[in-house]
Amino acid sequence: MRFRHPDGSVVHLSYCTNVHPAETLDGVRAQLRDHCEPVRRRLGRDRLGIGLWLARDAARALTNDPAELRALRAELDSRGLEVVTLNGFPYEGFGADKVKYRVYRPDWTEPDRLAHTTDLARLLAALLPDDVTEGTISTLPLAWRTPYATDPGAPRTARTALTTLAQRLDALAELTGKSIRVGLEPEPGCTVETTADAIAPLTDVGHERIGICVDTCHLATSFEDPGTALDALTAAGIPVVKSQLSAALHAEHPHLPEVRTALAAFAEPRFLHQTRTRTAAGLRGTDDLDEAIAGGALPDSTPWRAHFHVPLHAPPAPPLTSTLPVLRTALTRLVGGAAPLTRHLEVETYTWQALPAELRPRTRTQLADGIAAELTLARDLLVDLGLKELP
Repeated sequence: MRFRHPDGSVVHLSYCTNVHPAETLDGVRAQLRDHCEPVRRRLGRDRLGIGLWLARDAARALTNDPAELRALRAELDSRGLEVVTLNGFPYEGFGADKVKYRVYRPDWTEPDRLAHTTDLARLLAALLPDDVTEGTISTLPLAWRTPYATDPGAPRTARTALTTLAQRLDALAELTGKSIRVGLEPEPGCTVETTADAIAPLTDVGHERIGICVDTCHLATSFEDPGTALDALTAAGIPVVKSQLSAALHAEHPHLPEVRTALAAFAEPRFLHQTRTRTAAGLRGTDDLDEAIAGGALPDSTPWRAHFHVPLHAPPAPPLTSTLPVLRTALTRLVGGAAPLTRHLEVETYTWQALPAELRPRTRTQLADGIAAELTLARDLLVDLGLKELP
């Protein structure tokens, strides 16, 4: 979906396909047929933006066979789908029964991360629509905090990898005329946990093609104020490459038994749900929701937020809610001003099948309806900010 900003530029809205993960190229094609095109039809649009997640094996298949890449591009066109952004954070295994800490490997100290991201950049340059010259990729925020924090050589290794990536992106732009930018995506528990944490390493890299991806669920989980965060990035000259529109789980009164019971329904074995609370002494947190619920790990006199991407249009029932207000505030700052801070927006609710059983979609139709409802909400927010939807 495309929108015209009042300044005349085009803002893209897509949804991320990691909600129906596939490890192979055949699986990616099945996504387009079984999920993406049906969502487009529900929205009644001739064109729908999707943020592809290409796992290692799928990316390698496309990299090694130009004919397969051309065929994928043709299939996107025939199904009314377009790609301007990729989710390069998960490397493989995102559809496994237990993902948890695995999603953070390889990190930016390992050669495979640089190689994979380079492949993604080259693929995206070929998949971009003919009338689009800029693509974006979100990536791991350097590493999970351990063992990175105890390795004195890790920061230098990661900086060298990102600098090498920037050089490759420059060469790619010169070769193809397509500018691909990569954004570190701050996430609780990682080396770059907040937007503030991103400023120093990105300043060290110092390249316009390497910036930040602002995920509004992660922003909210860390209790960051969107205005303060985005102002600091602007002041530091750090580009917001893309933003993922997502909402976290919020518990206003975590000391109440009924709130603990409600939260326990969201503690599940597949994904990590880092949980945070803000105290007078600073931010406190656990690596997962069940650790917080067990008691003693977190103070419960202040609200809790958990890294659980809840559907934008359907916050959980009381006594819980979502951080949709944080998304609204962030979006206003991102695209509601005289000029957009980013032109790539991506709805990223990948946890539909991790929701409590009674909230999960039971059929492809129900899932498509939910994704379409999320995109409709995001579209309405953009229109309210003065953007005009394009055909």
